[in-house]
This record gives sequence, C-alpha cells and structure tokens, in this order.
Amino acid sequence: MRTRQRYGQFLLAAIFSLSVILSAAAPAFAADLTGKTVTAVAITGNTAVSESTIMAAVKTKPGDTLAADNIKQDMQAIYDLGYFFDVVANFTEVPEGVKVVYTVMENPALQDIVIKGNTKVPTDKILSLLGVKKGTTLNSKTLNENARAVEQYYHDQGFILAKISDVSMSPGGVLTVTINEGALEGIVVKGNEKTKENVITREMKLKTGEPFNVKDARRSMQKVYNLGYFEDVNMKLNPGKDPNAVVLETSVVEQKTGTFSIGGGYSKSDGLVGIIELGDNNFRGTGDKVKIHWEFGGEASNKNYELGYTRPWLDDKQTSLSFSFYDMTNEYSDYYDNGKLRSTYDKKRHGWDVTLGRPQGEYIQNYVTFKNREDRYMGWVDGIDYNADPTDTHYNSEYNKEYLEDNFGTTRSVSLARILDSRDNVFNPTEGQRLSLTAEFAGRAFGGDFNFNKYTVEDRQYLKVGRDHVMAFKVALGYADGHMPDSGKFAVGGADTLRGYEDDQFKGDKMLTATAEYRFPIAKKVQGVVFTDIGKAWDGEGYKLDDLEASAGVGVRVTTPIGPIRIDYAQGSEGGKTHFSFGGQF
Repeated sequence: MRTRQRYGQFLLAAIFSLSVILSAAAPAFAADLTGKTVTAVAITGNTAVSESTIMAAVKTKPGDTLAADNIKQDMQAIYDLGYFFDVVANFTEVPEGVKVVYTVMENPALQDIVIKGNTKVPTDKILSLLGVKKGTTLNSKTLNENARAVEQYYHDQGFILAKISDVSMSPGGVLTVTINEGALEGIVVKGNEKTKENVITREMKLKTGEPFNVKDARRSMQKVYNLGYFEDVNMKLNPGKDPNAVVLETSVVEQKTGTFSIGGGYSKSDGLVGIIELGDNNFRGTGDKVKIHWEFGGEASNKNYELGYTRPWLDDKQTSLSFSFYDMTNEYSDYYDNGKLRSTYDKKRHGWDVTLGRPQGEYIQNYVTFKNREDRYMGWVDGIDYNADPTDTHYNSEYNKEYLEDNFGTTRSVSLARILDSRDNVFNPTEGQRLSLTAEFAGRAFGGDFNFNKYTVEDRQYLKVGRDHVMAFKVALGYADGHMPDSGKFAVGGADTLRGYEDDQFKGDKMLTATAEYRFPIAKKVQGVVFTDIGKAWDGEGYKLDDLEASAGVGVRVTTPIGPIRIDYAQGSEGGKTHFSFGGQF
C-alpha cells in the first residue's frame, strides 16, 4: 500500500515467504499425505497470543481429511489475525494419519510509539485513533485499519491530501508512524489586471508552507468573491515539486468597481445646480474604497459635498479605517403615523465620522465609531413650518421652536459594534447568518447638545431551499433612552424596513421590525421575491405590539453593470406602494 510503504514491504515479504512455503510443500504432501486423516492440530511459537485465539481461526480439525487447499486457507487465516509476520505448516506422519503443527512467528512487543510529521492533529489524538499501546504485541491488521481511520480524520478536518507515508518497526520494538499532511507549495493568481495580487492573497486563510485544507480554500474563495471586485472566482490544485505538495491556482474575472456620474437640476428656489459623483470600491487596485459627491451652483451658491474613504487593511491584523466628511443640505419630509405629510423642510447636516475595525476570529468583526454631526433647520417647504413666526399661517402650536431645540443641534457620540457574519455570499447570500449588536453613547460630556444611549440588535438568517431558492429572514430590535434628536431616532418605513409605507414614516426611541422573503431565479441575473414585512417605531413607554404595521408583496432584483436594482410592490394597511432602489438586498 503506497501510504505505508516500508511496513507494506515488511508484510509483503512475510506473505511472499508464506506463499513460497506453501507452494514448495504442497506437491510433497499432496503426493504422500493427501487423503490421510488429520489426527491432531497443534500451535507452536506463540508466547503473547493465546492458543485459543489462533485455533479459533483454524478450520482443519482432527478427523478431517488432509487437503492442501484447507491447509493453505488455515495459514492465511492465522496470518490475517495480524499478530504474526510468518506462519509455517509442518506435518508429522503417524500410524493413524497425519499430525498438523502450525508454527507462528509473532510480531514484536511495542516498546515505544513515535508519531512524526503531524502539525495539525495532536499526537494523543493520532495514538487514540491508531489503537496501539505500549507493551502489547503489534497487530498489523488493526494497525492497517486504524491507519486509514487516521487519514479519514484528517480528511474530515479538511486536510484532504494527508496520508500516512511510512510505518516502520525497529528491532527494539519502536513503532514509527510518519504522516505527510500535504503542503501548500505556493499560490498563483491569474486574471487580475487591476487588482494587486496581495489584495487577493491577504484574504486567503491558506498560507504557503502550511498543510492544504480544503475548507480553508473554500472559505478563501468566498472571501475573495465577497470583496466585490470580481464577477467570478475559481480555484484549482496543481501538483507541486515535492511529493504530495500542491500549488493553488486562483483565477479571477474582474468587474467594474469604479463609478462616475454627472448631472444637474433646476428649481425656482435654487436655480441651476450641477452634480458630480465618482467613486471606486477598488481604488487603484489596492482594495481601498473612495467616494466623492459634489453639488455646486444655485442662487444660494450651494456647495454640498460628501467625501468617504475606507482602508480595509491598515496592518497585518486587518485593522480597518473608514472616515467621511460631509456638508449637505437636502429636503426632508416628516409624516404622521397615518402616512400623511406633516412637514417638508430643508435640513443641513454637517460633520464627520471615523470608524476603526478589527476581526476577532474568522467570522466576527468589532468596530468603534466616533461621530460629530450638526443638524440645522434651513427653511420651510411644505406643511408645518417649525421656524415660523406665531402670527404666520404655517405656525402650529404643537410643533414650535421647542421642536427645533429638541431635534436640531450637535451630536457627538461613540458607537461600539460587534458583527458575526458567516454568510456564503454577502451580495446574494444563500446560507449563513449575520448578527449585529450596536450601542451608541452620546453625551454633553463630549461637547454635544444631546445625551442618549441607543441599542440595536439585528439578526439575518438564510436557508437554501433546493438548488437555487432561498428563504431569508431578518429581525431587528431597537431601544434608546435620554434626549435624542430626530436624526438619531429609529425610523421604520420604506424599501429597507417596512415596504408599502412612506420612507421613515414611523419614528421613535423604540423599534421592532421583521421580514421574511422567498427568493427564486427568473432568468440570468434576474431574481424574483415574495415577501412580508412587519414593524413599527414608537415614542414613550413600552413596545405596542398590538399596534404593529404589516405588508406583503412581490419584487424583482436585477444585476446591472451599475449595480443591483431592486423593485418592490407592497400592499400595506394604507394601500399599495412601489419602491425603486439601488443596492443589494439584505
């Protein structure tokens, strides 16, 4: 057997010796003794193995007629017990017939057991699988069977190339078992024209010189694909230079990661406004993410901008850094719980945030975010004017300047997040889970105007149904206390939380949402969805579960060169609504 070469030669030599003895002896006793009566059967040469154990394997009994084939089968059966390296049959003719004596040569007693070459499986585990113990007679049959069990254990752990390459026994009774775990000799990357090679290899769990693990290779392929830089990722194994070594060849097909758009608009209040937006999720092939949004022109010399940058690898521990700066004035709308417009106004948000992240294990990532944000009420558009003079017709006593004081100002906070993500594909998951825990702490001690604590838990689960159908579930729960502005409150409604309702229709310091989707393919790069949503946000005490809103509907997901497009139609308690949005699904 190839994986036990030296020991295999030892066993083959014994079998060859046995076959020579049989073939040489058979003609002599076939002519002289065949047909005579067996008067007795005896065993000699055994010291550690009991005679009863050996005799249980012997079929020839006193009173039987002597036959060469039967003797040969008995010798093979004794040898197959595994305790002997040679078996010889001797015949003594007596007046009543023939006495048969089987002489056995026992394997040596084990004085020590040495395991070599194992780095991924502990020696104690290998010894327990081999089932051999010091002070006992070596059983070659058990050893051969259990050696396969050792290899199978390696394979179950993902080390599919591992094998027992050598088994030898010294004259002093020392059994040495050598394991070749199958090394990864190198990694070759092909197809990357823009992306730097190290951006791909740093995502891999596999390391050159380490034993090859197919589970790590599969996970590495997932991580490379989840970067979002490639249409396709494939891996294959090529033979290495050394025996039982391999070279991993990774082939990628790059896709467009950069975006550029230019546009404009005109309104009576602002005049002509230009918009430029550009970004790249794989900036210059380094894996860094860059996004710039700039709006210019207008009668008010509007210069809205937003700049974001992410560096996913600051060091070899995969510390990540993200930051954004923004100064944007946009139109916002508030709604009553029944979906009717309460107020539309221009709001300016100005500030920055910085996030540091670091993984903990394979599937867990920890983040800390520092935020400095200022919200300003810039002017009324429609509905209630929160900043109107009491004599103005747009003034409402319920939403006066107190509303501005409660909801506009500076927020300075620290957020802590812990995310477990075992999804097989972050863009279109079919299996796995994403569980996130987030806590945000804002206080006047940081120099802000608001003082609150905000906690969010969200769990997403994915189950594959058949080959390419998926059941997806999402549950989110939020709680906050203290003085929190409108921009920090939980918001429910719209394409991402509760379809069939206005965007951010329900706001509060408590939130509960749940979604179930059944996803199925329609055509290449087109997916259908049937879904139901439930949820709401509340202010005040308690979660009013009897007040939850619900909806159900259907949707389509289309993968395009400019990114995923989502179209959903949902029917809620207030009628139907269509949602059109860019970006991947949850």
